[in-house]
Amino acid sequence: MKKITVLGSTGSIGVSALDVIGNNPGRFQVVALAAGKNIRLLKKQIEKFHPRIVAVSEYQDADELRKYLSGKNKTKIVSENGGLNEVAAFADADIVISAISGAAGLIPTLTAIDAGKDIALANKETMVMAGSIVTAEAKKRNVRILPVDSEHSAIFQCLQGQHYNSINKIVLTASGGPFLNYKAKELQTVTLCQALKHPKWKMGKKITIDSASMMNKGLEVIEAKWLFNLDINKIEVLIHPQSIVHSMVEFIDGSVLAQMGIPDMRNPIAYALTYPERIHNYLPYLNLAGVKKLEFCKPDLKKFPFLEISYEAGICGGTMPVVLNAANEIAVGAFLKEKIKFVDLPRIVSRVLHAHNSIKEPSLNDILQVDEWARVQTENLLERITSW
Repeated sequence: MKKITVLGSTGSIGVSALDVIGNNPGRFQVVALAAGKNIRLLKKQIEKFHPRIVAVSEYQDADELRKYLSGKNKTKIVSENGGLNEVAAFADADIVISAISGAAGLIPTLTAIDAGKDIALANKETMVMAGSIVTAEAKKRNVRILPVDSEHSAIFQCLQGQHYNSINKIVLTASGGPFLNYKAKELQTVTLCQALKHPKWKMGKKITIDSASMMNKGLEVIEAKWLFNLDINKIEVLIHPQSIVHSMVEFIDGSVLAQMGIPDMRNPIAYALTYPERIHNYLPYLNLAGVKKLEFCKPDLKKFPFLEISYEAGICGGTMPVVLNAANEIAVGAFLKEKIKFVDLPRIVSRVLHAHNSIKEPSLNDILQVDEWARVQTENLLERITSW
């Protein structure tokens, strides 16, 4: 029985993870949960899985949960950052699913690593911001980092039994999002509603916008650099509208291995939780005859400039990816409130990046300070914007 902590239990990854766990009661046990503001869903999760400890972000929500659960079960309720870190380091857990959205996932992930917990990593920002620190700490603690993102899980699966020095390149696939067939000028007038309609994946709002702008793929490139210890120039992105091939590895002899499956996050989640085993996942099998065709093409960098911006930040390294991520989080927040246009997103992030002097080998404190600096710079820029 593998004991599991889920950080971000009420988000899309957390919900999918708990579905996998709930369908395999003899294999998994939930011992700890951490969630944000969706207390209504969290109550249902507590009643179903009976975790020993639960963290919420607000003290008031913790007080509400304690009153609600009074006399029902013995779940300990904690709150704020101290509570989140207590859950991340919970002693009884064997593996921690890191699925908190954004930069907020970095510290609890590092806390779990410091506690010696294996990490099922769905929070790409952890690697984008602090890949060198995270990988070094995981190695020191003998902790496994098992990728949950479908693309990185695919690469991880393709590399099983292979020698890293035989890799020529890895190929991350991208659906192209809702604007794949739009012309660049048409993006000037797209709405928030249009950007939130992803053709293949059901995700949270922030990551859905990142997918529409292809920033998500840019972040995945930087994450892959650290997960697989590869030069960023050996990481390629291809558009694959069907989302059946989740990613590929090309080897020096010209052979290409690909991992395919239906577009459902429960598959990579299950593999991370059971690695190196596989389990029946109660999902439909892939029907290639029904798919009929698999298409691939290079992304249009003029239409999706975030991809090129991300490569540049990743090649520069240091704290540039920290700024990239932080500025994007603030800009996306403004777009979700309909304060800026969709096409403003890369322009804003690029301006903040150009204002930053990168720290080449940052400490964790450096990373946190730069993250805060970038957020303030982006907020200030947003206040000054009247037109582009």
